[in-house]
Amino acid sequence: MTNKEAEIYIHIPFCIRKCAYCDFLSFASDEGTRKRYVSALTHEIAAACTELRGKRIRSVFIGGGTPSVLETGQLASILEMLFRCADIDQKAEITLECNPGTTDREMLSALRSMGISRLSIGAQSFQDPLLKTIGRIHGSAEIRKCYDDARRAGFENISLDMIFALPGQSLKDWKEDLETAALLGPEHLSAYSLILEEGTPLFENRAFLDFPDEEEYRDMFYAAGEILDRFGLHRYEISNYARPGKECIHNVGYWTGVEYLGLGLGAASLMKNRRYRNTSSMEEYFRNSESPEKIRTVEEELDLHDRMSEFLILGLRMTEGISAEEFTSRFGRDLTEEYGRPMEKYLSLGLIKKENDRIFLSEEGIFVSNTIFADLL
Repeated sequence: MTNKEAEIYIHIPFCIRKCAYCDFLSFASDEGTRKRYVSALTHEIAAACTELRGKRIRSVFIGGGTPSVLETGQLASILEMLFRCADIDQKAEITLECNPGTTDREMLSALRSMGISRLSIGAQSFQDPLLKTIGRIHGSAEIRKCYDDARRAGFENISLDMIFALPGQSLKDWKEDLETAALLGPEHLSAYSLILEEGTPLFENRAFLDFPDEEEYRDMFYAAGEILDRFGLHRYEISNYARPGKECIHNVGYWTGVEYLGLGLGAASLMKNRRYRNTSSMEEYFRNSESPEKIRTVEEELDLHDRMSEFLILGLRMTEGISAEEFTSRFGRDLTEEYGRPMEKYLSLGLIKKENDRIFLSEEGIFVSNTIFADLL
């Protein structure tokens, strides 16, 4: 990583129907709203990318929502403006999130030809009853079709998103899902645990749903590592697995402190040690997208302590951990002096390990990482 590198995130807030667990900024929309949004977004790209002068863009991530609900031509216009206004590296990883049931082979072929190199498919589960419970619009057959269409369209880098600890999900269900997903042969797989977010239908109905207990949750967590490793997908971050060399460049950037510019409704940015976020009001976004400063709120100015803490906590999310030498090089401080007491505690418990210059979480440490992070902070 160098300070001349940066990443771009583009938010597409539209979906066909909001899932029962989702608290992201996303909603169903009509054709007219989507058309206005794409126009506003291209204006924001043209205006905001001046902030990236001198920066080489190593990755672009188009997320949502469900970006694949846009028409192919609309996605093309977004990418055309991006390539015109930002210095996108020829080898940049360009990811598009999509959901089964919103694509076909013709569309995916067009996406591949316009420069999208990586596809992230929101599978979540291959158990149709579970998919129905969490409000997905697709079944397992649509996942397989989307994956097969993507391969036939020429995608050589595909990620599958999966969720565990779902209501009604057994350990057997989860193991079957993992094996089914791995047998398809993706280069990358994300295995997230369900988080009950206040205000979502699953949260509101939680008293009537049967969630895995603590022991089942633990077994599901460890099953992911065991099964996916057997298929050549190795954990490189708490919830992410990949074949060697296929780790998500964009997300690794988040965890290692690469600057990123967020574009679109509600998108977050981290530039020049300032964290800010775009408005979540569509009408305000439509009015002022040509003047990015009018749609932003600065949420945080990162001081030295903030930057050291982020380097430590985000870096420890990755299985390779952090370099004590790099910490000193970046901040002019000694890692042990800054975080020695809690670090020694978890080293003695075997939850943090140290090998030469590198400090990282053990397998058990990964499972209780939130507790460790809170203590380190």
